[in-house]
Amino acid sequence: MTVDALKPLLDISTATIATLLFKRGIRNVALRGPMPIDSGQGRIAGPAFTVRFVPVREDLATPESLSSGTSMQQAIEAMPEGAIAVVDGRGVADAGVIGDIFAERMLRRGVAGLVTDAGARDVAGILDGGLPVWCAAATPPLSIAGLTSVGRQEIIGCGGVAVVPDDVIVADKDGAVVIPAAFVTEVIRDGAELERFEAWVLDKVREGAGLSGLYPATEESKAAYAAEKEK
Repeated sequence: MTVDALKPLLDISTATIATLLFKRGIRNVALRGPMPIDSGQGRIAGPAFTVRFVPVREDLATPESLSSGTSMQQAIEAMPEGAIAVVDGRGVADAGVIGDIFAERMLRRGVAGLVTDAGARDVAGILDGGLPVWCAAATPPLSIAGLTSVGRQEIIGCGGVAVVPDDVIVADKDGAVVIPAAFVTEVIRDGAELERFEAWVLDKVREGAGLSGLYPATEESKAAYAAEKEK
């Protein structure tokens, strides 16, 4: 699916996506750890470009390794426009897998953002540049202080969730979720309507309605919603 075809996901929250996938039996979709480094950054959606790190081994994680074929630098040079980098940092929050220079290069390549269960460094510079980043924490150390980069475009685990290259990532203020590629069309099809229904429910609650028979959706509440929508 093209990047343009994924644009409707920018209007569908991660909460709604998680609900839709839950109903389809896909429950482990929310990455644990990654949160936006800037509370004001908007929602992003795009195909996953995966990067895999393993625990640090000092003879492999050296300054020289930063220019190796499996380094984060080389991965960035392979990321296509519109992709979201998903970095398996094994939850090592005190290793910065991205800094301001990496972020700027990703921006120049048209990368949509980065999601990782590891840390990010040079956060002030990243914020100045504007690349949307979801990470476990801000931290000063280099990635090689705690991690070794070993591959890209492989199946990874990030934040306790399996991510396959070209799965679709959506990230917003609630965090980041993965949509398995086989479910993307269904989520786009059903997501906007679920958002509209829940907005209607919220209006009813603000008017003083109780939740019983209203939410979660019942046949009665769905019929009332449909009737008002037709007006």
